[in-house]
Amino acid sequence: LYAIFLDKPHGRILATHRMSAGGASSAPVPMHEIMAEAKQHKAGAAILVHNHPSGRIIPSREDEAITRKLQSICTPVGVRVLDHIIVGDNQYFSFTEHRLLSEKIF
Repeated sequence: LYAIFLDKPHGRILATHRMSAGGASSAPVPMHEIMAEAKQHKAGAAILVHNHPSGRIIPSREDEAITRKLQSICTPVGVRVLDHIIVGDNQYFSFTEHRLLSEKIF
């Protein structure tokens, strides 16, 4: 799992961090570490990126739940989750493109 941190006014990349590594079926999502990195870089936004080793890019229920949870803890402190991208088998799935990010939070 990688997190890309961006500045608020221009959306420029401030930092990219490998947040965790997983196995064939899951990877831990360190919510507090993601928030700490966002704070350290004074980021106004973040993009999550992870792969599905199976090659299947459709998000799991866990992927959707993690994204909602991260939005709910980031938004109150001024960090927008711009996207969650899943890569696999030379393709990708974007939560933003598929309108899976909660509009209510923004």
